[in-house]
Amino acid sequence: MGRPTTFTQAKADAICERLSNGLSLRAICRHKAMPSKTTVFKWLGQNSEFADQYARAREAQADLLVDEMIELADTPKVGKKTKRTADGKLEETTGDMIEHRRLQIETRKWVAARMRPKKYGDRIDVDQKTTVEAGDSVMALMKAIDGRTRSK
Repeated sequence: MGRPTTFTQAKADAICERLSNGLSLRAICRHKAMPSKTTVFKWLGQNSEFADQYARAREAQADLLVDEMIELADTPKVGKKTKRTADGKLEETTGDMIEHRRLQIETRKWVAARMRPKKYGDRIDVDQKTTVEAGDSVMALMKAIDGRTRSK
């Protein structure tokens, strides 16, 4: 039996539930009982209700990523680091894997900002005030144009 290609609400619900629980679409579509990514994208283009449901699931996924960032920041992860010393020997140390956790947090932050830019994206304040002053030359030009159009 091949992968499903016909849209069903049950499949749509399963996909969206798994997305909102943090699984990637790629991971979801790896399962034989699930449609391929291409099929899911086709369904999104053909079914506006599914597209809305999918968008809400992605928003929930972004919120989950933010929760994960807090956990990662608050929970040390002990691991081993190996480096080569000046004399060529390998030296192994055990300690917090801060670089790894930082990468995990930064990746989630980037993804959440793309999924929900209004909520998690960088804020750009635009305060633009423009003053236009009509100088003497502009006023003279306007009078000349006005004079030409009225004389006809």
